[in-house]
Amino acid sequence: MTVQVATHRRPRHRSLGGNTARTAATLALAGAATATAFEGVGHAEPQLTPAQVRTRVDALYREAENATEKYNGAKEKADAAQRRLNALHDETARKQQRLNTARDALGTYAAAQYRDGTIAPTWQLALSSDPDRYLDGASLAERVGDQQAGAVSRVRAQLREIEQLRGAARVEVKSLRARQAELKRQKKTVATKLTEARRLLDRLTPREREKATGTAPARPGHAVTAARPVRAHTPAGSTAKTRAPKATAAPAAANSRAAAAVAYAYRKLGSPYVWGATGPNAFDCSGLIQAAYRSAGISLPRTTYAQINAGRRVSRSQLRPGDLVFFYSGVSHVGLYIGNGRMIHAPNPSAPVRIAPISQMPFAGATRVV
Repeated sequence: MTVQVATHRRPRHRSLGGNTARTAATLALAGAATATAFEGVGHAEPQLTPAQVRTRVDALYREAENATEKYNGAKEKADAAQRRLNALHDETARKQQRLNTARDALGTYAAAQYRDGTIAPTWQLALSSDPDRYLDGASLAERVGDQQAGAVSRVRAQLREIEQLRGAARVEVKSLRARQAELKRQKKTVATKLTEARRLLDRLTPREREKATGTAPARPGHAVTAARPVRAHTPAGSTAKTRAPKATAAPAAANSRAAAAVAYAYRKLGSPYVWGATGPNAFDCSGLIQAAYRSAGISLPRTTYAQINAGRRVSRSQLRPGDLVFFYSGVSHVGLYIGNGRMIHAPNPSAPVRIAPISQMPFAGATRVV
């Protein structure tokens, strides 16, 4: 009987042709397209117009400026906490030194008592050849003992004071660490917003970037020179010539200190914006205001939301040169009013300290410092 064994042969490869080949190619291309889409090309950012970039960049700058003011406030509080902590450490060291001196004195007295106090007072009186003299000496020793008891009491009080100081220092350390953590968070927020703004601006041509930021290509001294016409609002007696176009004369500054602050701001036109900076060569918005009035002998708070409460509120119609003008609902931006509806301010990293109309941003209020 013959047994037939089935053979398992490898099927021959058949070439594709006609409709079969076209179908395979279509499927391959579809698969490649799908794979590419999943690899990220399908999620590419849409191309923004310069106007859209400007809108987004302005929003990022506002968010960064808001974080900057929070950073400035946290830094101010952290610096104050550090000063208080340093003062506590200094006071603790002084009290510790006095405590050590008192302890040394008590130690010397205790050692003397140990050396001379081996016989009980009653036996010393009985064995004394001169009881009257002994009693006089015993009375003196009692008074000295009272003094030493007072010294012990003072040492105990000093120990309590030192422990209280150390407790206060522990509280300040905790506060300082919290402020430093807040500084770190706000610094990261600012850096993130500014990096994103720079990335958007880098996608534009120089001409588009100029349009988006409202800044012309810089020429040495151009920003300062172009702003000089309003120097008519410098303090009375100034001999500076002006090239201002014909305009309604602006009111004078409220007083000489306000005029001095305005003059300082004029001198800083063209200075770069650097977040957290208070001069003398770079500023953020509230840093410029603080530096301007510092030059006039007036100390202002560091942040916009503190500066708005640093003087007397005035209405927009009552503005005079030297007044502080604030913008946005969160009071996150400030400028120094110079008259004729204009201010000097530090706008953002894309623009230096410059003159701008106060109508450029949503007006939030004004304060007259002096």
